[in-house]
Amino acid sequence: MSITVPSADPATGEGLGEQAWIEVIQKMDEVYNDLLQYEVALEEKNAALEESHQFIESVLTSISDILIVCDRQGSIIEVNSSLLHFSGKSAQELEKTPVFDLFADEIERARAREVFARFGREGVHDCEFFLRAGDGSTVPVSMNCTPRVSQTGKLMGMVVTGRPVGELRRAYQALRQAHDDLKRTQGQLLHAEKMVSLGRLVAGVAHELNNPISFVLGNVLSLQRYASRLESYLGAVHATSVADDAALIELRQSLRIDRILADMPLLIDGMIEGAERTRDIVDALKRFSAVDKTLPELVCLNDVIERSVRWVVQSASARFAVDVDLPPDLRCSGSSGQLQQVVMNLVQNACDATLHVGDARLVIRGSVASGQLSLIFSDNGPGIPAENLGRLFEPFFTTKPVGQGTGLGLSISYGIVERHRGKLSAANRPEGGAEFILALPVESN
Repeated sequence: MSITVPSADPATGEGLGEQAWIEVIQKMDEVYNDLLQYEVALEEKNAALEESHQFIESVLTSISDILIVCDRQGSIIEVNSSLLHFSGKSAQELEKTPVFDLFADEIERARAREVFARFGREGVHDCEFFLRAGDGSTVPVSMNCTPRVSQTGKLMGMVVTGRPVGELRRAYQALRQAHDDLKRTQGQLLHAEKMVSLGRLVAGVAHELNNPISFVLGNVLSLQRYASRLESYLGAVHATSVADDAALIELRQSLRIDRILADMPLLIDGMIEGAERTRDIVDALKRFSAVDKTLPELVCLNDVIERSVRWVVQSASARFAVDVDLPPDLRCSGSSGQLQQVVMNLVQNACDATLHVGDARLVIRGSVASGQLSLIFSDNGPGIPAENLGRLFEPFFTTKPVGQGTGLGLSISYGIVERHRGKLSAANRPEGGAEFILALPVESN
């Protein structure tokens, strides 16, 4: 703002009047007030600018990701504290240095130059590079690059951000582990619920079967006594009254009475054995369903395995060889009948799995270590499909054709082994075939 001061009148020679000086002073006051207002506004803008600068500084300091501001030549202009901590260098050491010096080696530098040059205008998004950390290690970093332009659209440089991928991978692994643990827990809960439901079902079935089996067994035992009496009576009659009756002798021969009398004890013994085995199965079902509780006893597993193998091999429809390699006197605490049920189930499953194998074979090996005995059942069958490994011990799950399997054998065996404080697991052998491992706590003499 300019102030015009009236000059003296040249004609009269008189100086400035009083009114003119008053106007000059007023103008000077106005100028001074304007200057004060300008100064106040400037101080307010400076304060706002300083506040914005402090805010930006605090934001940049708080950012956990790496932040680098570069010029058009790729030289570092500004960095945040995360990069200083990552690189182990100060801001003065990094200033004016090429950003590509931060990369791990020449291969990574050449790759970064090529990627940044190709996508510099569009920007680079989530591209993984290896950077050299302050401790000398190479760290994978997911990087982003955005072009920095002026108000007129002129390229001024670029802004590079990055996040170490190792932390993300560790977080992902932890999340994956938690997810797997949750799935495993859910599977265990589902399995436990199925086992409870199965126990209720088995308890009812065992109760319904127990009465007719007891009736059949009782009648067969009575028939055995009657057969013995009849045989004695017929022998006495034939020896005394009909020794010379040729027609009666011929009738006895044509009806094969002697062969019937010879076969009858074997038939009755077979019926008794079948009824007793059925009764044992019902008892095992009742124990599985917690209807009956038996006191633990000292069980010799060598005898259990020998009996189980003999019964399965004798009833096998095809040739089935079993090799047993056990340490002497393997003992554990539990129920002999229940453990025999488990072993028979494993041997029978191996027999069924190798039905179409030319040289069907099962190898049973045993070992003792750290207070635990292990029995390994290895067959040379086709193995277990990978999708079925996790479902083998589920109730009612079976891969056998309809009518040939109920899907209860392995699930019942699994429950029996758990009650004996052991573990039953399955896997496929690298050389082919399936392998079941039965682990039980060992008992010393």
